[in-house]
Amino acid sequence: MTFGQYMRPSKRHMPVSEYVTPEAFEKYRSLGVEMPWRATASANGFRSFPCSHVFLFLPWLQGPPLLAHSRLSTLEDGLSPRDGTQLQFKSVTQQMYLCAESGGGTIIVANRSSASGWETFKLWRITESTFQFRVFNGQFVGLSDQGNGVDVVAVSTSPGESETFQIVVNANDSSRVRIKSTNGWFLQAKSDVLVTADYRESTTWGDDDPSVFLMTKVGMLQGEFQVTNGYGTEAAAVMTEHWNTFITEDDFKFISGTELNAVRIPVGWWIASDPNPPSPFVGGSLGALDNAFTWADKYNLKVIIDLHAAPGSQNGYEHSASRDGSIEWGTTDSTIDQTVAVIEFLAARYAQRQSLLAVELLNEPRASGVPLDTLKNYYRAGYDAVRKHTTGAYVIMSNRLSGSNTELLQFASGLSRSVVDVHYYNLFSDIFNGMTVQQNIDYVNNNRSSELNTVITANGPLVFVGEWVAEWAVSGASKEDYQRFAQAQLDVYGRATFGWAYWTLKNVENHWSLRWMIDNGYISL
Repeated sequence: MTFGQYMRPSKRHMPVSEYVTPEAFEKYRSLGVEMPWRATASANGFRSFPCSHVFLFLPWLQGPPLLAHSRLSTLEDGLSPRDGTQLQFKSVTQQMYLCAESGGGTIIVANRSSASGWETFKLWRITESTFQFRVFNGQFVGLSDQGNGVDVVAVSTSPGESETFQIVVNANDSSRVRIKSTNGWFLQAKSDVLVTADYRESTTWGDDDPSVFLMTKVGMLQGEFQVTNGYGTEAAAVMTEHWNTFITEDDFKFISGTELNAVRIPVGWWIASDPNPPSPFVGGSLGALDNAFTWADKYNLKVIIDLHAAPGSQNGYEHSASRDGSIEWGTTDSTIDQTVAVIEFLAARYAQRQSLLAVELLNEPRASGVPLDTLKNYYRAGYDAVRKHTTGAYVIMSNRLSGSNTELLQFASGLSRSVVDVHYYNLFSDIFNGMTVQQNIDYVNNNRSSELNTVITANGPLVFVGEWVAEWAVSGASKEDYQRFAQAQLDVYGRATFGWAYWTLKNVENHWSLRWMIDNGYISL
């Protein structure tokens, strides 16, 4: 739910939607996990709205941010590396980094003096001790099926046994590792252009051992995929505890006692397969969403169902349940067809609920991975799927990250009860680094106000500021500074014709938690 995001300060950290934490938020520009709730503000402007809405994002259904839950925090400290962890390996004998030549599709070499994309390997976690390594172009490291069968290459797009390895860590120095193949032998850098899996000897872990590498972790993901795959057989219990305790009826009662009147609840595509979703996801999120509708009905609140994670990931961020940061949604017709089926499932299930306000077809598709024509085709099919079951619910379409502010206006104008979703953060971009308190406030009053004006048109769709937060890249700000910054955003985003939503209701970071901000006098609605 968008009340407060759990993972989002991961945007992105975000959903069961998602939980977010500020680091993950790079997703949101890079933050987040699944299922947050947001708050929406009163709607004014060019079109009359049936009721003013201040929405909250509830990070609850899709999946909690890893560090926002005492049980989840052990994933970071107690378990082996998670899916999507990015690693670089430097040969101690060659003093060079392993590299997927040409980014993938050919051999692995050990001849790079510095490391960037081609020298970075993304983990797929198979068990606590075995992994597969995905390279820049999407192939997996494995053993060649040519010649002697021990040369290390990156050519397979469908990993199997020969693409599975064990990382053996030195007990006295966790940065020194060996990589063991399923043939029982270790990888070694025989030369700068020859990496093989045929080192059979034991080791003293010295700098004279070609099977020893210095391992550096340069990135990781903290989404629901990482949680459920990381916990394995314990995942169902962990997630059930989260769904039962993080957002409860008491939170809906609290919301009803404020000026907030709706919640935005992020869900993952696997909710349509509940109670037996595909591995590694676990069942239970659908029951949690049912509870949310029951509580919303009881406390006279409205609900926006937000598809935060689509099959294959629409943005590569953890809050979209990406396994390794890749964007694979929309690259095949099957991912789009499957997503439309999820939307129709949700619309059919909740169309008759009095609290259903809107269905958001997709959260934050990323322009670099999702062509606009592909997105419009999906939005049209998703809109039609909703309209099969309800003519009253609004249909929300998110702008693409890094896309044009106005790219959906003409398209959405032709659709009844349509809404365009824009997200505004004074974060996740270098332009905000070093800004003072007043400069941030001025940016909201000037730049954000101008951006909003470009999407609010007399004959166009309604506009929803679907995510914002009273957090910034300012150190040492006072309570009064935060109050002024929050109020500036409330004033500007309050002009949005469909309303606004805060990320999120609850979060481990206080300023990302709307409930904490209200309870402690930082935000007054």
